[in-house]
Amino acid sequence: MTSAFVDVPGAVLGDDGVPLHLGNPIAEGRLLDAGAWVLLPRDVLRLTGADRLTWLDSITTQAIARLAPGVSTETLVLSPEGRVEHAMRLVDDGESLWVILDASRADALETWLTRMRFWAQVEIARVDAPVVGWTGTVAPEGATWDDPWPTVAEGGVRYGSGEDLGPWDWHETVVTGELGTPPALAGTLALDARRIAAGRPTIADVDDRTIPHELDWLATAVHLAKGCYRGQETVAKVHNLGAPPRRLALLHLDGSESTLPVAGDAVTFEGAEVGRVTAAAQHHELGPVALAVLKRSAPVEASLVVLAGDDDVPVAAAQQVLVPPTAGHAHRPPRLPRLGAVRRPSA
Repeated sequence: MTSAFVDVPGAVLGDDGVPLHLGNPIAEGRLLDAGAWVLLPRDVLRLTGADRLTWLDSITTQAIARLAPGVSTETLVLSPEGRVEHAMRLVDDGESLWVILDASRADALETWLTRMRFWAQVEIARVDAPVVGWTGTVAPEGATWDDPWPTVAEGGVRYGSGEDLGPWDWHETVVTGELGTPPALAGTLALDARRIAAGRPTIADVDDRTIPHELDWLATAVHLAKGCYRGQETVAKVHNLGAPPRRLALLHLDGSESTLPVAGDAVTFEGAEVGRVTAAAQHHELGPVALAVLKRSAPVEASLVVLAGDDDVPVAAAQQVLVPPTAGHAHRPPRLPRLGAVRRPSA
């Protein structure tokens, strides 16, 4: 079934066997805007049993206990300190809850879910099926997850404005039937560029310190009013009392340099490191772009320099703020005066 993608003349495969591109990643970016399919590096779990929704609701960040069949959402597994450990794309078909994960994430998540099952009526199974991502209106046959981004889910909040970002409109299908005929094909390099331009966070942007606030993930993956779960105290405290220590930014890179940054490359301001690149790609309209997680203190108007590659080639970068430094502070209701407090007249 995957031969429709990997056997295309000119296809260049990544280490995971998924096409990075099919000959022209820039042209494939334009195809994605019009409607195309991408073979994805994904793992799939299927949860069955009467408790699958209420049980997963109790241990992850999203309110999914009453998730209706066919409705898509996403949820996170956090550490006790509130750091992101796993990200799950979810869609239920009335009998099974389909969980789509970035590649190489299923073993660790399946182990943790199994350990957390206790007496819940839930069965966890791996599914060996290709996952095809797509834009447009022509879909493969199977269980389809419709990405909620950038819409703010019930119980969520967006820190950034969401304005001036590229189109997203993204779907992922676990192909359980015939593949069908794709309208066009694209590789993951074009998809990466499209995701970066849309400011869409994934587990690829996560390091061992990431909390969901930093990536604006409270918009689609966290319900701020649901019951307790591991890491909830950090989520509530940062949102209600503090501010995330870092913030996601979209970097527009100087195209005169031939070196494209990679994940982990340092972002600097006046010679001091202020963050790290999480993803970079060549966009068909915007040119070279990157996502970076920066210190909250990094000036929003500052011109930055990325030290790209093993040789630390300096690449100038203009930043587009996705999560503002005021995140948290600007999203709290105003304080009401205490009952019985007497307002003193001004002198």
